[in-house]
Amino acid sequence: MPPTIGEILQTAARELQATSPAPRLDTEVLLMHVFGLDRSALIARGHISLTDDQFHQLEKLIARRRGGEPVAYLTGTREFWSMALNVSPAVLIPRPETELLVEKALERIPRDAEWTIADLGTGSGAIALAIAKERPRCRVIATDISPPALDVARSNAARFNLTRVEFREGSWLEPLMSMKLDMIVSNPPYVRADDPHLQQGDIRFEPAQALAAGPDGLDDIRSIILSARDYLQPAAWLLFEHGWDQGNAVGLFLHRHGYRNIVCHPDIGGRDRVTACRL
Repeated sequence: MPPTIGEILQTAARELQATSPAPRLDTEVLLMHVFGLDRSALIARGHISLTDDQFHQLEKLIARRRGGEPVAYLTGTREFWSMALNVSPAVLIPRPETELLVEKALERIPRDAEWTIADLGTGSGAIALAIAKERPRCRVIATDISPPALDVARSNAARFNLTRVEFREGSWLEPLMSMKLDMIVSNPPYVRADDPHLQQGDIRFEPAQALAAGPDGLDDIRSIILSARDYLQPAAWLLFEHGWDQGNAVGLFLHRHGYRNIVCHPDIGGRDRVTACRL
């Protein structure tokens, strides 16, 4: 007879201890996915046995998680800005700290603004869609060099009926041609190419082109900073996420290239995470 939900929570969590930093949570998320339940409903049904099909489905998911695959790829979704976004191995998994970039962008966009905003390297579309959700009168253009990533982003826009977001294929600002923008936002790659974390944990399964950017991790950020001047309106904003130890280097580079009102915002852990500036 297949085990109960309560029994699986104990045994599967033990199986995942060697590979997961949160084995109990991972098990709960996978069970919620299999059962189609939220957490409180799952816990309340701890005495219910899995069907044979549910048990075999969960066994496969646990085995894949034990091999290191991220839970978000196993379930096909990740929560961001109160939206359950579709994700796949074609896109970086949206992370909670990236919500800081959305927060700081929204602080600078008036509620009734009709701005034109670009999200560069949109991936799943998380940043573009969060801004479009909160500022529905703005036109948001999301770019990405990866066609499979844009397919995921488009599916998320359709899922939440966010029709004011436009998707364009290409590298960074190239698909925008000669447009003039009121704001540019981006969560570009910023990990050093030789960072050992790239070969560890969940990150091993995420697209390398969305993570690493040269010897110091700043190749793409520098490229965006240099190109953005040709696309921003006077006094327009540029905001991007970066590594916890890159704030000073980013600020100096921005200052050297004529940007002003440069502010580095820390994340909830007090680490440099998002820099905002304007022309």
